[in-house]
Amino acid sequence: MQPIDATDVHLLRALSDDPRATAVAIADRLGLSRNTVQTRLARLATSGVLQSLERRIDATALGYPLSAFIAVHVQQKSLGAIVEAIAAIPEVIQAHGLSGQIDLLVQVVCTDAEHLFRIDGEILAIDGVERTETSLSMGELVPFRLRPLLDRALE
Repeated sequence: MQPIDATDVHLLRALSDDPRATAVAIADRLGLSRNTVQTRLARLATSGVLQSLERRIDATALGYPLSAFIAVHVQQKSLGAIVEAIAAIPEVIQAHGLSGQIDLLVQVVCTDAEHLFRIDGEILAIDGVERTETSLSMGELVPFRLRPLLDRALE
């Protein structure tokens, strides 16, 4: 991934402020040409700086009001196959490999507690999964954000 410059940071801040902004609106706001904005946004998307916009969709609106985190302990030799199997579960919205006592931290969304129990069972049934520990999310206290880092990049 190539480094970004101050103009890229300004573009990313503008998108952070208004994710639905058009290239023309961003160009007007930042005093840049539309072509410059479109070219830079395309480069940022291609290079992986701009990621999926799915993060902004509320799972509750799709009928999944419960969110939980499942700590998964695995046999390391089976990690690749386990990750593939976990990724095949539609209710899994994110998973991270961790160092320390927990191998994987999997975030899931569910319709209710019974649904969460079934999803946990699906994960436990994967070959190489040794055990899980499930914690129900009581609420998101600090939503995903990068704006403070974008602001710092301009200091």
